[in-house]
Amino acid sequence: MIKAIIVEDELNAREELEFLLNQIGGVEVVKKCANALEGIKAVNTLKPDLMFLDIQLPVIDGFEMLSMIEESLIPQVVFVTAYDEFAVKAFEKDALDYILKPVELQRLKKTVEKVTKAIEANSKPEIEIPALKKIPVYGNRRIKLVEIDSVELVRSDQTGVYLHCAEGKKCYSELTLKALETRTNFFRCHKQFLVNLSKITELILEENSSGKVKTTSGYTVPVSRRFLKLLKEKLGIL
Repeated sequence: MIKAIIVEDELNAREELEFLLNQIGGVEVVKKCANALEGIKAVNTLKPDLMFLDIQLPVIDGFEMLSMIEESLIPQVVFVTAYDEFAVKAFEKDALDYILKPVELQRLKKTVEKVTKAIEANSKPEIEIPALKKIPVYGNRRIKLVEIDSVELVRSDQTGVYLHCAEGKKCYSELTLKALETRTNFFRCHKQFLVNLSKITELILEENSSGKVKTTSGYTVPVSRRFLKLLKEKLGIL
């Protein structure tokens, strides 16, 4: 059974797609998401085999959403669109397939067959991932987009991932440390911390071969022994 999620902002479209998939069989819809942030969380936590991804989502579109997911976690992707021009763009990004709205049962059946073969062959998604330009965060029941350069450090703990910006501002993000590490210039300085290299103002060396850095807003970030040498190289310190 293929484990799938649907990321689609229209309720009726989500329900219709799930209904058609149930008719075809072989696909279990484990989550239906109304926006990109819900989709990112579903990918990170449920690790689906397949994602039906609407291209025109509010605030963060389908293509931008892909830049916010760890590469190793990106499932097979079938783009869903009401516009042919977006379907062409989807193929340019090497999507496994695309379907046009309104979704037709026979067309969807062919897509499911194609996906099944790809999964059985253990083929990895080969999607051109766009650059991450802004980081989505939750704030006052809204999705806000934070400029990468405004972030000084990223911290992970049992409750989630948090961005720390100037003036003590802290924001919760659904993006993982790994995704932020690979898609930005943030440097992994500790298993639980990333630091924006352009915001470091001071490196303090400690006796146990570890250290800590200070940022422009006065944050103190630990640097573990395994990352200290590389950080010194990044900062041009011999």
